[in-house]
Amino acid sequence: MIDDTIKILVVDDEEGIRDVTEGYFQKKGYEVYTAENGVQALEIINQINISCIFTDINMPVMDGLELAEKIRQIENTLPVVVMTGYPSLENSIQTLKNGVVDYLIKPVNLEQMELTLKRILRERELFIENLILKEEVARKARLQELNDQLLKRVEEVNTLNRVMEDFSTTDSSYGIFNKVVDLGVEELKADRVFFHIFSEQDNSLVLVADSASGLVSDTDLHRFGKDIPEKTKAYVIECLMTDENPCLVSESKQVSSLNEPVNSLMVVPLKIRDKIFGVASAFIFQEGRSFSEKDIYYMSFITQKAASAIENIALYENIYDNLFSTLFAFVTALEVRDLYTRRHSTRVARYAHMIAEEMGCSEEELDVINFAGSLHDIGKIGIRDDILLKPGRLTDEEYEKIKEHPVIGADIISKLGLWDREMEIIRHHHERFDGKGYPDGLKGGDIPKLARIMSVADCYDAMASDRAYRKKMEKSLVLKIIRKNSGTQFDPQVVEAFLRVSEQEFPDDF
Repeated sequence: MIDDTIKILVVDDEEGIRDVTEGYFQKKGYEVYTAENGVQALEIINQINISCIFTDINMPVMDGLELAEKIRQIENTLPVVVMTGYPSLENSIQTLKNGVVDYLIKPVNLEQMELTLKRILRERELFIENLILKEEVARKARLQELNDQLLKRVEEVNTLNRVMEDFSTTDSSYGIFNKVVDLGVEELKADRVFFHIFSEQDNSLVLVADSASGLVSDTDLHRFGKDIPEKTKAYVIECLMTDENPCLVSESKQVSSLNEPVNSLMVVPLKIRDKIFGVASAFIFQEGRSFSEKDIYYMSFITQKAASAIENIALYENIYDNLFSTLFAFVTALEVRDLYTRRHSTRVARYAHMIAEEMGCSEEELDVINFAGSLHDIGKIGIRDDILLKPGRLTDEEYEKIKEHPVIGADIISKLGLWDREMEIIRHHHERFDGKGYPDGLKGGDIPKLARIMSVADCYDAMASDRAYRKKMEKSLVLKIIRKNSGTQFDPQVVEAFLRVSEQEFPDDF
């Protein structure tokens, strides 16, 4: 028999009926199995993939109706046809209850039996196709539901990533406050968002950012519509004092803001170390719209990230200030060692800033050169006093030691990992434009521009101030020497800018 041959099962306690039926259907190309009762039939069903069952009702051990019920429990798509010589209304009703698909009266006409089989198999095929179609539709619906859920989760993750990225690129506290109200409008679709600093001491709110106007200056606070009314403020503070915050009020009629009725109000505190630092309040004025639980989640996430960013900025600024104070203390200690170079670093920083400004340097470059100028000689902290403070001419060996101070200074700064450009200036401020300087013998444009500026400022102050081994030179002589060394020791463009500045702004007694 081939695999796709239709397999039928004939269940009857009369052997003659089984033999005749088996012979007829085998000649028609069917694969036929027979059983004397319901128990034998179930054993066959459990082993063979039967397509249709013909069964007598009255049989020993297990009758046809009980067999039909068992089959319905095992496989409810398997068709069962009942054959009986004693039809009755009661039997007919019972067969229908047991899931029987047809009812044949004995003696059964074999041709009629085959027609019944073909009809039943066709109906079963359609029924199974319908079930498969329904399952496919249900599966597609479930997949669509899962896909929708996945897309929502992806959108949510993207939103959270955008929030984190926005705060990671914000480098000031006021920028963070403004970012909170902007994100409230963008992600929550709020009509208006405010951020207030909360004063626990006097239980008050101070407006610092408004989505309608951005950051709020002191001169703006008096203008109408820049802040929420006192009634609303009082309500926001009341929400902050409850145990349930963030607080969401929808269809609120007890709070009015900006002369408009509030349909939905959200109050979310920004906490730093469990202390309320500020509060974001978001408003929807449009009727029929309100904030959802998801909106509360987003705003809570926004304020959490804002709190972390504020803490990081405060920590960074504190570390930066402390480091700078420590480094400047080194410079001060160095200048105390040498009375002749006292305030040299401060003057060099000022001269370098003036030259850089004249050359059109950016604000960032001006900040860099200010910092580097103040610390450009910090490496001298590593030079022995007998060399650093020697009143006479240095030996070649001593001069080589002095030449190490740019490298020592750059190494000190580089270990902090904060000021790469400043470190470059400190390392290269003794390079010469003609490549004969130290420590690396850089030439021309290979020397960082700000280091070329620093070189002129440093040399000017070195010549124009008293030193252990000589008195200061006249300003006119210093300018002449610098002009003479333009193109060799110094960058000609820097010298030109320096000379312009010196004529206009350098006092005679520098």
